[in-house]
Amino acid sequence: MNLSEHLTSSSVAALGNLSKLDCTRLTPHFTLGELCKTKTKIENVPNEEQVENLKRVCRWLEQLRRRWNNLYGEGDDPIVINSGFRSPEVNKAVGGATMSNHLTGCAVDIRRVGIEQALRYAAILLDISDLNKEDFDELLIEQKKSVVWIHFAVKPTGNRRRTNFKR
Repeated sequence: MNLSEHLTSSSVAALGNLSKLDCTRLTPHFTLGELCKTKTKIENVPNEEQVENLKRVCRWLEQLRRRWNNLYGEGDDPIVINSGFRSPEVNKAVGGATMSNHLTGCAVDIRRVGIEQALRYAAILLDISDLNKEDFDELLIEQKKSVVWIHFAVKPTGNRRRTNFKR
């Protein structure tokens, strides 16, 4: 089975071979498995279009990682993803928005160490957008109770450059 067949297969066998997803690099520092992980036991395998969307987001994440490490990091600090692509079933199970950018592979939720890191990540992403003259769809600092994360989305077209702090 080639990768595109694997990614579009809805069989349990495709999901059962997560090592293929884990080994499929979207960019130098991000794998497909990392962007599709879920704590649910529900199948979460994107199709080819969704994989292309994930690659687009990961190109931004590579720039974020490089700039973070140049400015603040230890030289090789990772960008850790809490959530990336979500199938409709996974999205429903985790309480995601019905029109979530996660459903198309256009969004990631980024783990952060503290609110200061979240603010710095957001500032770096805004700088990347300005320097590259390329818009993103959403850049949100979100909070539920004491947990804070960055929600970042980039669509193929129609990006809104929406920014917000959501509690």
